[in-house]
Amino acid sequence: MKIGVAGSMQYTEKMMEICEALRKQGHEVFMSKFGDAYVGKTDEEKERLKLHHKYNFDAIREFWKPMQDADALVVANYDKHGIKNYVGGNSFLEMGFAHVLNQKIYLMNPIPNVPYYGTEIIAMKPIVLNGDLNKVV
Repeated sequence: MKIGVAGSMQYTEKMMEICEALRKQGHEVFMSKFGDAYVGKTDEEKERLKLHHKYNFDAIREFWKPMQDADALVVANYDKHGIKNYVGGNSFLEMGFAHVLNQKIYLMNPIPNVPYYGTEIIAMKPIVLNGDLNKVV
């Protein structure tokens, strides 16, 4: 299965671990092509890089390209900004890509309790992995 891995770039290292685990299971996996630039950076540095990549390198469309022929999306939704199992704007957008493309959507952790777009996440019927990548099928 071809799987995209998305999440806040603050969790780049965790997303890379997810990619590696999925590859070991025999999946073809991709994440942001800009991921390597975030490794070892502070959260502040990562935030600046995110803006730079989105504004100057069209990072949103760069992820859309491989999404078009993927089978699934795994969202690395970890705690951030005091929100348990955070799904940010960009990850939500990528979930929307997967939903429109009729791909499976997996969340590493339960659906966050967020105002404004929580019901939309529920409506996309993601499969909650509770950290268990063996459930990706």
